[in-house]
Amino acid sequence: MHPIDTVLLSLLNQVGTFAFAVSGALVAVQRKMDIFGVLVLSFVTAVSGGIVRDLLIGSVPPAAFRDWHMLSIAVVAGVVCFFAGPWLIRLSYPIQLFDAVGLGIFAVIGTQKALQFGIEPIMAGTLGVVSGIGGGVLRDVLANRDPVVLNKDIYASAAIASVLVVLAAHALGWQIDGVLLPAVALCFMLRVLAIYRGWALPIAPWSPRPSPQASDVDSMSDR
Repeated sequence: MHPIDTVLLSLLNQVGTFAFAVSGALVAVQRKMDIFGVLVLSFVTAVSGGIVRDLLIGSVPPAAFRDWHMLSIAVVAGVVCFFAGPWLIRLSYPIQLFDAVGLGIFAVIGTQKALQFGIEPIMAGTLGVVSGIGGGVLRDVLANRDPVVLNKDIYASAAIASVLVVLAAHALGWQIDGVLLPAVALCFMLRVLAIYRGWALPIAPWSPRPSPQASDVDSMSDR
């Protein structure tokens, strides 16, 4: 791999780690966790998806435990959010925006890494999606929230869109590194549009509708 490509992947990985760590730390602050809880949720959100992917493709020990960089990024993000959380939370949808960045980056990088390990393309894409959504799922479970990916909100679908770009480049014999940033941007754009325009996947027509009060509470907790 070209040194420039290696630097790009490393930079994207660090940005994605920080973005997911911030999203986890902000949820912890909202849930009024102590400093240890904030740091734990920050780290767990940042690395869980990648750990699952690495274990499944046989890349052991997982990248999160090969050095101290991911831990240090998560700690910095957690400390910043612990002290500046009230200011950050007042911003418009900060958790979703940081989460959208991490989602796109880890879905794309996860797919590429799985392909490099010789995983069949469709399953490599599946691992990419798992890499992207894994941290957010565990974050929401530990914070006692309904996981975003299991709701009608467009979340995993955005990750799948970015993964399809990577798989298309692989099938056409293109350099995957050339589509990394566009693929991440596509995921981020779809997620942000879904947040601000209320885009959602259809639910079963016979499903009970949530009460207005419950919807209001959930909406406020995400802001």
